Amino acid sequence: MTLAGAALWTIFRGAVIGPAAYSSSSSSLLLQLLSGSRIRCHSGATRNMSSRRKADHLERTVNNFRQETIAPAKVCGIVDESETVKRLRLVVMNKDFAFKAGQWVDFFIPGTSKVGGFSICSSPGLLERESLLELAVKYSKHPPAHWIHTQCDLGSEVTLRVGGDFFFDPQPSDSPVNLLLVAGGVGINPLYSILSHVADLHRLQGSKQCKYKPGSVQLYFSAKNTGELLFKRNIINLAKEFPGKISCHVHVTQQTSEIPGDIQPYVTAGRISERTLAHVSKDSLCYICGPRPMIESVSEQLEKLGVPKESIIFEKWW
Repeated sequence: MTLAGAALWTIFRGAVIGPAAYSSSSSSLLLQLLSGSRIRCHSGATRNMSSRRKADHLERTVNNFRQETIAPAKVCGIVDESETVKRLRLVVMNKDFAFKAGQWVDFFIPGTSKVGGFSICSSPGLLERESLLELAVKYSKHPPAHWIHTQCDLGSEVTLRVGGDFFFDPQPSDSPVNLLLVAGGVGINPLYSILSHVADLHRLQGSKQCKYKPGSVQLYFSAKNTGELLFKRNIINLAKEFPGKISCHVHVTQQTSEIPGDIQPYVTAGRISERTLAHVSKDSLCYICGPRPMIESVSEQLEKLGVPKESIIFEKWW
């Protein structure tokens, strides 16, 4: 066990081996997490639990990859991304800390036994350039999310550990690939990270820093209303910055107010449907993140369009 792992023993012990969650498998889970075991599973694999009790983040992700590095971080920015979502900016105080676009972090709060699991919404490039990482967290009564919305402040200190098998990490020798990103609600978080990463790769074209040539990206994003469309103006600005390389298509399902004029050309009323995706190339690499019914529906539609199953990647958080 690393020194950092030993320091977090108390936090893990309270989260995994508490009275309500104790079992022999919990002990095994704790040892696997602290030792940095790389136990992998397919991103779309269903994580079934023997109990009807709702699984926590550590249980849901026990078979996912986790890095060994456990890094302290300090909150240096807090923004209301919507009425229900706060966006945190954290400065990471460990040069060995790194992540791939689309991954999440274990989120440890001092004095709180429950461990949060939040997808990173910023690009790996922001971390490399400025040691910064961003999370967008929706309000809930779950202790880590509740802490972010009710107690977190500038200067608050937390601890992070990267994990996840849902990511886009092209290598210099890889051939260009066109991406299809489909997001529902806060499922935009890992896909916005991927989108921002591709934008960074486009900006680096022609430099020694980037030998990979990115393909095009199509983003389809659905939410209840424009107020819940996280990062909407940033996304639209990326589409304007890279016309023909990045395109965005936004859907709202329960809009009751007038759509703001600056985003109106990009917004469509109604759900993402088979008709919406009819033109998608079967050679696209597809990433989906959102509510379970949406993931299942979109996956089925893409398969009908001839997209191979191995080219449809999704994250299930249930």
